[in-house]
Amino acid sequence: MTNLRALKRAVFARHCHPWSAWTRWASAPLVLVPVWRRSWRDAALVAAWMAINPVVFGKPAHERAWASRAMLGEERWIAERPRDTAMAVNVAATVAGLTGVVAARRRHAPTAAVASATSMALLLAYWELMVRYHDQHNEAG
Repeated sequence: MTNLRALKRAVFARHCHPWSAWTRWASAPLVLVPVWRRSWRDAALVAAWMAINPVVFGKPAHERAWASRAMLGEERWIAERPRDTAMAVNVAATVAGLTGVVAARRRHAPTAAVASATSMALLLAYWELMVRYHDQHNEAG
């Protein structure tokens, strides 16, 4: 368990780099491409990018950036898993993302686009909640 915790900490130490957070967020619509194209090759490429993204960027020079605080808040939130507004927003973002995948499978571009945009907007709302969670717990010590 300690090794898993150390690995998670190492990943988040790098994933809290703003470039990591923002490029991963901007890459969210890429998940629809392999489904739309029905391409295992595309799926492998998108999966590889999503897997390496959290560690491809180095540790940030500081952790004051909004995106950095969001990722650090998420790290703590994942460990504690409170049943709060963030959980509901995260579930809604997941539902929107899955709706986009189903629409891509059916090749219904308007629904896929709206669902993807909705998921991305909800992720930003979730990040704001994670920033608040991070800041609140840092103030508490």
